[in-house]
Amino acid sequence: MPTCTALIVAAGRGLRFGGDLPKQYLHLAGQPILRRTVEAFLRHPAVTGVRVVIDPAFRDLYDKAVEGLDLAPPITGGPTRQDSVLNGLEALAGHAPDLVLIHDAARPLVDAQAISDVIAALEHGPAAIAAAPLADTLKRGTVAGGGIVSAGTVDRTALWRALTPQGFRFADILPAHRRAAGLNLTDDAAVAEEAGLAVTLVPCDQDNLKVTNQDDLARAEKLFLARLGDVRTGTGFDVHKFAPGDQVWLCGVSVPHDATLDGHSDADVALHALTDAILGAISAGDIGLHFPPSDPTWKGADSARFLRHAADLVAEKGGVIAHVDITIICERPKIGPHREAMVARVAEILGMNPARVSVKATTTEGLGFTGRREGIAAQAAATVRLPLILE
Repeated sequence: MPTCTALIVAAGRGLRFGGDLPKQYLHLAGQPILRRTVEAFLRHPAVTGVRVVIDPAFRDLYDKAVEGLDLAPPITGGPTRQDSVLNGLEALAGHAPDLVLIHDAARPLVDAQAISDVIAALEHGPAAIAAAPLADTLKRGTVAGGGIVSAGTVDRTALWRALTPQGFRFADILPAHRRAAGLNLTDDAAVAEEAGLAVTLVPCDQDNLKVTNQDDLARAEKLFLARLGDVRTGTGFDVHKFAPGDQVWLCGVSVPHDATLDGHSDADVALHALTDAILGAISAGDIGLHFPPSDPTWKGADSARFLRHAADLVAEKGGVIAHVDITIICERPKIGPHREAMVARVAEILGMNPARVSVKATTTEGLGFTGRREGIAAQAAATVRLPLILE
């Protein structure tokens, strides 16, 4: 199998989008657009490596967006997209892949079929790009009488929209880009054409849109969620007894108390229950399977690591966590004064909107071990959306 590197171009500032952040760092269904895009290529079995080209001014945003992903350090972009791609290709030259796929960071809805089809087309030619036929009637307009009037209809026969990924044999596209430096060509296919390389058009899904403005982002989120038709629910339950101490950890928040909770990690009973709920929703066992209590590595560990791991497993499957609901069962301490902080912390760990996080508390009216104030219990439910796979 040929080696194939995906080069994700994320060095733009997205001036047409507006706002303070480049669009690739905005969130799509709870995760940065850039992360969604990178994960699409990391999951593909024919892609052997992924590199990202960025503006170093936003390195902190980049690091946060791709945290936990297996990526080499990013490549510094240039003043134009064409310069950024050339920088990326030059960075790959030392260990050149057989094939390179060049893809816009702001196209997070690229699907596995488009990636596969572009790669397959490179078996027969030096260049291939994802493309979609024009569906609308095209009009040529001229300015007249203070307005724009039609000057005729453009024949759309054989006209296509050039999308990404755009794939190339690496040995052909690097010298082509070197020769095209300064020409300000509109895409990498144009660079290939300038070098005399034949470019194959590979039909792909019309939904492979580029996020350019707020309307695009809203549409992309609807399309992304619509693909996740496999809705699953998981539940979790956990208990920890009290031990001498002066605080308890609940939902990642330190709550002052006249005791602490006894457990191998920080004994955050609420995060443990939620971790089990998420693992259950994706049929991935329980928290003990992933973090055995017999392993000294996890002694005193922050339970946020366990919850983040469960969320990462959902992301690896191409899914999203749609909603979580936690109920803390205890007589003391009082949960109400800390509820808002708990919601915010859980949302931060999971990278989701706080409006999709619920934290509640109840007592057992003095009954049972929680009623006797011997410990705290928690139960949780998680709703997860995964890509629909028909078997």
